[in-house]
Amino acid sequence: MSSRRALLVAVLVTLLAGACAPATVSQTPTAEPPAPKAAPRPPAAPAPAVAAEPLPDVFESDDFVVVVARGGETAESLAARHLGDAGKAWMIEDFMGARTFTAGQHVAVPKRPWNLTGVEAGGYQIVPVLCYHNLGVESKGRLLLAARQFEEQMRYLKAEGYRVVSLADLVQWLHLRQQLPRKAVVLTFDDGYKAFREHAYPVLKELGFSATLFVYTDYVGAGRNALSWDDLKTLAAEGFDIQAHSKTHGDLRRAAAETDVQYARRIDAELGEPLRLFQRHLGRRSPFLAYPYGRVDDALLPKVREHGYVAAFTVRRESNGAFVPLLQVHRSQIYSEMTLAEFAKNLNVFHDEDLR
Repeated sequence: MSSRRALLVAVLVTLLAGACAPATVSQTPTAEPPAPKAAPRPPAAPAPAVAAEPLPDVFESDDFVVVVARGGETAESLAARHLGDAGKAWMIEDFMGARTFTAGQHVAVPKRPWNLTGVEAGGYQIVPVLCYHNLGVESKGRLLLAARQFEEQMRYLKAEGYRVVSLADLVQWLHLRQQLPRKAVVLTFDDGYKAFREHAYPVLKELGFSATLFVYTDYVGAGRNALSWDDLKTLAAEGFDIQAHSKTHGDLRRAAAETDVQYARRIDAELGEPLRLFQRHLGRRSPFLAYPYGRVDDALLPKVREHGYVAAFTVRRESNGAFVPLLQVHRSQIYSEMTLAEFAKNLNVFHDEDLR
């Protein structure tokens, strides 16, 4: 009830109470005859009803916009109207637990992150990073996936409400600087195969999915099956992320027979040459690295850090909590023999655990 409505009601109650109170009879005796009774007053006209003030359609604070949904309202339409970006619909979906709303329903639209870590009383958010290699018309071996199988997996992600986020978004989350959708997933492709343009690119563009390509620089432009620097530059201009996968794709761990000098020289080539070539061809360095074969040990980590990489990725089949070490982020390799049900097992987005 508004303050104006409350004041009017209080005044009415006071007036009615005064009208209904019994008259006080004087106890002082008098010899004079009582005065004739005055004619009764006609009943007062009833006070006009106070119309209830309608609630506003939108209430806004520093943290939320609360709106009354219209018929057919969706998280996308509300995000476009109140957040200026339909792509932020996940914020409304995750907070409200719904994608569509009925006319008259009150919907809270968060204006800023409310849970950067993804930690809740019953567990915490984890983010899967999927690792693909080559694609083709038909599967061949474990790492060459049939194009139709890849498309089926991408459409499954879309239909099941997964939100494909960029590798940069994931790293920001790992720094606790950004909140991610509850069903966030990251897509990566290793090596730099030209088949990415033919088979993955059309599906990803249609579905609005981002992806990162980890390329080893000795392979770039090395043959008809490899992407060229011009290909990579074009893909980067279209929103795809290009990152380093070493120079030769050799194991970056120190070999038993290598001397300190030999290992230092090899690592400078393996980790430093991609940085120089990225700067020359793409106009920037690569802040992220995928370890060849996912192989890493404690002795390699300081070398990676010294070369300026801020995040690096293995192929350990496990989703990532916000606490995962930045130079040992997990990825799950997707193999050609996986059924759709087996593929879905890689999409773990929440770890159940009583944290109270």
